Amino acid sequence: MKQKNKLLAVVLVGLILFTSGCGSDNYIKDENGNILVNETTGQSVGKDILCRPSENSELYNIYKEKEDQLEVKLEDLPTCEDFKINSNKYDGLWEAILVRPLAYIILQIGFLFNNMGISVMIVGLLIRFIMLPLAIKSMRQTTNMQKAGPEIAKIEKKYAGKTDTESMMAKSQETMMIYQKYKINPVSGCLVALIQIPLFFAFLDAVNEVPAIFEGNLLGMHLGMTPWKGLANGQYIYIVLIFLIVATTYISFKNSMKSNQNNEMMKQMNFMFMFMIVSISIASFSLPTAIAFYWIVTNDFAVVQTILIKKILEKEHKDEKKVIDIKQKKKRG
Repeated sequence: MKQKNKLLAVVLVGLILFTSGCGSDNYIKDENGNILVNETTGQSVGKDILCRPSENSELYNIYKEKEDQLEVKLEDLPTCEDFKINSNKYDGLWEAILVRPLAYIILQIGFLFNNMGISVMIVGLLIRFIMLPLAIKSMRQTTNMQKAGPEIAKIEKKYAGKTDTESMMAKSQETMMIYQKYKINPVSGCLVALIQIPLFFAFLDAVNEVPAIFEGNLLGMHLGMTPWKGLANGQYIYIVLIFLIVATTYISFKNSMKSNQNNEMMKQMNFMFMFMIVSISIASFSLPTAIAFYWIVTNDFAVVQTILIKKILEKEHKDEKKVIDIKQKKKRG
C-alpha cells in the first residue's frame, strides 16, 4: 500500500507540473534556456500551437519573435477561425485522434457562444458526462471491493507465510470465488483509468495549443492570466479563483472518501488528501484562468456525480436486498 501511495504521489506531482506548465519541453525558451513567460499574463508560452493567434494580440508578437522555435511557421498555420481537424498535419496518432478533434470542438463551441472560457467549461463537462457510465462502474467496483474486504482479509490471514505452489493456487481460487460472489472485475478499474487519463491530458493539450482560448475574457478576468500575475497587478478578484479551486477540490475529494474504511486506510487516504490539497493550492497560482475555470466547474460536476452515483448504488443495494428477502420467504413458505 505504501508503494501505491508513492505512485499516486508521483502521478499527482506530474499532474500539477503539467497543468502549471513546469517541467515540459513543449514550451518556448528565452535566451537563458528558461520557459518563456508572457509578461502581461504570467502564462508559460507553448510552442506546439494548432492555429495562429490574432495578429493584434501580444501572443502573436511573442510567437513572431520566437518563430524559429515553433513546429510550424506562423504563416503556415490557419487562423483559429479557419482551423479544421485536418489542418497542419502533425505527426502522431495522439494529435490526430484526440488533441485536434478536441481543439476543433472547443473552438466551434467558443465561436458559437462568443467566449472561449465558456467553451472550455462546456467541453470539460461533456467529457465528464461521457465518462459517467465508467465512473458508475468504477464506484460500483469500489463498493463491491469494500463488501468483499473482510472475506479477502480472512483468506490473506489463512495463507499468510505460505509460499508453496499448492497454497498459492488455492489462495488464488478462493480469492476468485470471492470476486465472483461480489461481481468484482479487477481489470475494470484499470480500464477506467486507461480511458480517463489520456482524455484528460488530451483535453489539456488541446487547450494549451489553441491561442484563441487565452485571448478572451470571462467574468472580468483574462483567460490567459494566471492568478499570481493578476494579484501582482492588484486585480484581487483572482484570489477568488484560487479559493474556488481549493474549495471545490476539497469538497470533491472529501465527498468521495469512504467513512467505513479501516484506520490504516483512512490514514493513507488523509495523507493523499492533504498532499493533493497543498499541491493544487500551490499550482493554482500559475494556472491560466481558462484552465482554472475548467477545474472549478468539473470539480463541481464531480461532487454532484458522486452524490448521484451513491444514490444509484444505494437503490441497487435495496433492490438486491428485496430480492434476497423474497427468495428467503419463498424457501420458508
